[in-house]
Amino acid sequence: MPANEPRVALAGSDRSPLPEAREIGPVPPDEWIELTIRLRAANADALMAAARAQDAATDSGRHGFLSRTDFRAASSADPAEIGQIEAFAREHGLDVLASEIVERRVVIGGSCARLSAAFGVTLRQYEVGGTTYRGRTGPVTIPVRLEPVVEGVFGLDDRPQAQPHFRVFDPGLAPTGPAAAFRPATVVARSFTPPQVARLYDFVADADGTGEAIALIELGGGLRPADLDAYFTGLGIVQPSVTTVSVDGGRNGPTTPDSADGEVMLDIEVAGSVAPRARIVVYFAPNTDRGFLDAITTAVHDPTNTPSIISISWGGPESAWTAQAMQAMDSAFGDAALLGVTVTCASGDNGSDDRVSDGRAHADFPASSPNVLACGGTRIAGSITAITDERTWNDGAGGGSSGGGISDVFAPPPYQARAHLPTSANPDGRAGRGVPDVAGDACPASGYAVRVDGREMVIGGTSAVAPLYAGLVALLNQKLGRPVGFLNPILYGPAAGVFRDITEGNNGAYAAGVGWDACTGLGRVDGARLLAALEQTS
Repeated sequence: MPANEPRVALAGSDRSPLPEAREIGPVPPDEWIELTIRLRAANADALMAAARAQDAATDSGRHGFLSRTDFRAASSADPAEIGQIEAFAREHGLDVLASEIVERRVVIGGSCARLSAAFGVTLRQYEVGGTTYRGRTGPVTIPVRLEPVVEGVFGLDDRPQAQPHFRVFDPGLAPTGPAAAFRPATVVARSFTPPQVARLYDFVADADGTGEAIALIELGGGLRPADLDAYFTGLGIVQPSVTTVSVDGGRNGPTTPDSADGEVMLDIEVAGSVAPRARIVVYFAPNTDRGFLDAITTAVHDPTNTPSIISISWGGPESAWTAQAMQAMDSAFGDAALLGVTVTCASGDNGSDDRVSDGRAHADFPASSPNVLACGGTRIAGSITAITDERTWNDGAGGGSSGGGISDVFAPPPYQARAHLPTSANPDGRAGRGVPDVAGDACPASGYAVRVDGREMVIGGTSAVAPLYAGLVALLNQKLGRPVGFLNPILYGPAAGVFRDITEGNNGAYAAGVGWDACTGLGRVDGARLLAALEQTS
């Protein structure tokens, strides 16, 4: 590296210690660390042109997706720029572990001391809530010559980034607030199997997901094949093919029912029982911003499994993310949209504050990305043959409620232009991307019967809604003979009549009402109506 080469702070890379974190000392200088450096698209003009063409096709009811060959030409990294990153790494005595042109990333590894010098950071160890993590404060710096090339640097800080959005039903938890009126103590809560919910929502009855692949992003936990065999046998339906993919050293590691295993099994059992002939591909990655990003880009560009749907039930408040991480993940979701891959994301289980105790409203990311289908939560009452009432899921303090709100990061996307979005409930009254887009059964008291680590359980949360809609998309893709891809412009436009509007309840700062709201979005989808609308726009 040239002596005294000018450097610049990487935009959006600032980090602060987690609240209540305690510094416990330096990171050993010889500790091995691996990083992902994400590059910007080399042909940004072609990428933007492709995105505009896709938007125009979607708005007119047609579908406009890029082939993987065309995508490679429009959105890949420039090999020469990858070479610049590789040269920079070697100048600092770092190893180049992988270079991916389509995923636009270079993976490097080296000692803490060398990486700290290369990126101008000081790495310290912190402890919070019994968890130890490697962290930094301030920005990452890079040579000025690399500023036009680098979109983000991930892996220096390995703090836990996201939480799973599931809730186990607790019959001893007394509801408060709006939930108390809806579920008096004399009413017995009832659970549903995922296929029963699918039938109540009039999902496509004569399809089973044949030919489709659903990707599940998991940042912890694991699955046990014996549980899957017992679960699907008990339902009397074929067990889907389930494979696992390791990302950044993440692995299938089941432990106990009260761990993240509940998330993994909920996702598989909901998506797999709604679309049993679809292939389920589980991408296990570490719960860090690097692991999360790499799992998404791996799934989007997986040439072997080629998933047509990606379901994500993990997330966290926008305030917990760096701007570079949100930008890189949103960019990856944009890649998915261009390729015709649908991404469904849980909107969170902690209402409008998203478990942040600063008195402000917070939207959950990645659900707040404009390039995903954000999935909020309802509570249903009735039988396995009919719904008698459906409203916003809100079990009061400590019980969980549908995440939703107005993004502090992303502007209102064009497809929400006619949705009459409110401004943020925060004092600044910001206009932003509205979350969620759709909703479905998420209340644990009307939750999903699942099996986790040998135990029969009832689980709710918006974590169940993302794989539920992922299953529906697999059915739609099969019936249409093509991927539906990024659904949002269609749902807010040509297919606006496919919803059962949810008009009662609230999630804290926001109330449900006629039309779009920050509790349940446009409402609950009627699957048969959506299929008919998509057939008419083909």
